[in-house]
Amino acid sequence: MQAKNLFQTAVFTAAVAFFTVQPATAADVAKLTGSGASFPAPIYTTWFKEFSRANADIQVNYQSKGSGAGIKDFMSHTVDFAASDAAMTEEEIAKVPEGVQLLPMTAGEIVLAYNLEGVKDLKLSRAVYPAIFLGKIKKWNDPAIVASNPGVKLPDQDITVVTRADSSGTTFVFTQHLNAISSDFKSALGFGNTVNWPAEAKIVKSPKNDGVSATLKQTPGAIGYVEYGFARESKMEMVHLENKAGKFVAPGLEGGQEALSKAVIPENMIAWLPDPDGDKSYPIATYTWMVFYKKNSDPKKAEALRKMVTYCLDEGQKIADKAGYIPLPANVVEKVRAATANIQ
Repeated sequence: MQAKNLFQTAVFTAAVAFFTVQPATAADVAKLTGSGASFPAPIYTTWFKEFSRANADIQVNYQSKGSGAGIKDFMSHTVDFAASDAAMTEEEIAKVPEGVQLLPMTAGEIVLAYNLEGVKDLKLSRAVYPAIFLGKIKKWNDPAIVASNPGVKLPDQDITVVTRADSSGTTFVFTQHLNAISSDFKSALGFGNTVNWPAEAKIVKSPKNDGVSATLKQTPGAIGYVEYGFARESKMEMVHLENKAGKFVAPGLEGGQEALSKAVIPENMIAWLPDPDGDKSYPIATYTWMVFYKKNSDPKKAEALRKMVTYCLDEGQKIADKAGYIPLPANVVEKVRAATANIQ
C-alpha cells in the first residue's frame, strides 16, 4: 500500500510539473529594440516596463536619444521600431523597402518654461514669444512683455533662450508653430528638427527634453521649450500662451484635448496642429508617433510588436494624463488599432 501511495504521489508531482507554466527561457524571449524621441520617453518607459512585466516572453528596450537619431536608426535597420515627434517624410519612407507604418501613440503639449524669481503665471502674446526666440526681445522688462502682464514686477534682466542641441522632433513641432504665427520667424529660420538660431538671441543649447529642463532650472532669467510632463515633473513655471482666438491659455489637459479635437487623422496617420482653433485650445499640441516596418523578417517579432501596440492602446492610455500627456481620442485609438494589422 505504501509503495502504491508513493507511486501515485510521484505521478501527481510529474503531472503538476508538466502542466505548470515555466518562465520563458532566453531563447523564447522576443527582444524588441527601439530608439528616438525624448518627448514621450517618460510614458514610453513606463509602458514598456509594465508591458514586459505582463508578458514575460517579450522584452522591450527603448533608448531616448531624440527623434532625428531614432529615425536614423530606423532607416539603418539597427532597431525594431522608432519614435518621433516629427513624422517621417515621404522621401524618408521611400527609402525603406519593407514599408513604413506610422502610428500616433500619445500626444502632448510643448510649453515655454521659465526661470524668473517671484514671477508666476507669466503671459506671452503671439507677437512676443516668436520675437524672444528671434532675439528681438532681449529683456524681461521689455514693454511688449509688460503690456500682457499688468501689475507684475518684471526684472531688468537679460533673457537667456534655451534650445535643443540635438536633432529634435520637439524643435520641429515648436518651430512649425512659430512659422504658423510669425512671418518674421518663417522668413528668418523656417522650421525643422534643427534650425539656425539667431546670433542676436542669448542662446544656450542642451540635448533632449531632460537636458533643456535641467539647464532651465540652473539658469536664472532663462526660457525654453520642453514637453509639458518634463516641466511639470521639474516643478517649473510655465507660460500662459496666447492662442489663435486671442485667449491666454495655461498648459494642461483641457487645453490639449481641445486642440486635439480639431485634428482629423488621415490614412497615413499624420496630422499636424500648427495653430489650432478654439477659445480653450492650448496653441502648441502634437501627436507623437511610433514607427514600424510593415514587413518584418521575424514573424515572432512582428506579433510581439502588434501586442505591444495593443497594450499601449488598451492599458497605456489610462495613465497618460497622470504622466503629463494627453490620452488619444477614442476615434484615434480605433484607427491606430486597425492600422496595427499592417505590421507583419
